[in-house]
Amino acid sequence: MRTPTVAENPWAALRQFTHARIALGRTGASLPTAPLLAFTLAHAQARDAVHARLDTHALRSELERRALDSIEVRSGARDRAQYLRRPDLGRILDADSAALLGQHAASAQARPELVFVIADGLSSKAAELHALPLLDRTIARLNDWRVGSIVVATQARVAIGDPIGELMHADIVAVLIGERPGLSSPASLGVYLTYGPRVGRSDAERNCISNVRPEGLSYDAAAFKLVHLLEAARTRRLTGIGLKDDSVWNGGLPPADTTTPYKVTDG
Repeated sequence: MRTPTVAENPWAALRQFTHARIALGRTGASLPTAPLLAFTLAHAQARDAVHARLDTHALRSELERRALDSIEVRSGARDRAQYLRRPDLGRILDADSAALLGQHAASAQARPELVFVIADGLSSKAAELHALPLLDRTIARLNDWRVGSIVVATQARVAIGDPIGELMHADIVAVLIGERPGLSSPASLGVYLTYGPRVGRSDAERNCISNVRPEGLSYDAAAFKLVHLLEAARTRRLTGIGLKDDSVWNGGLPPADTTTPYKVTDG
């Protein structure tokens, strides 16, 4: 029996510039075996990313090692299956979490200007891999900011930052969340910034930095953009469609304050 010949695609040279599935070649009317297996693997990795559980213990241990206080909360979704079926429940806090944040705010020494939320979203792997490197580069450059305790949220959607920020009386909330997995990026982090967080905020009132990962937007570039947007949001008292990212990333960052790299004022 004659073995089918793989017909190469003339665009094959362009594959070095993109992770998109282009110029895969063909065998008859089908894909060659190698790209077909690669697609199957990528699809499995994307599915696994959606269902994987965030290791909150390990994450909070790393935050503690950095002298960063943290609080763990969960959304109104009781489990992953309900979270995927009911996006609305991922945007609210369960009763125990809301009470915990209320107690924390009542005992805080000062009202925070900024609260970071690390959320599993649709890819807990992204939160585990990328949230801490991004925080390291960001917090070290927020020298005159009152940064509140880090909130670790599970079964969470972007809008869970609204009740968290509102209960903690924060001026701004930044949600670092696992983005919806793609077939070339099962672990990509997004950052959603909201000034004046409160229940009922719309997505038009947020700024987004997406695709934070070594293969996408680097940690340094993302930190640069995030600090720029934070400073602008604090000055102009808004986020969303009224706040444009006019930063110019040139491959460098302003020097960090290495003597006091972290400031947690409401722990």
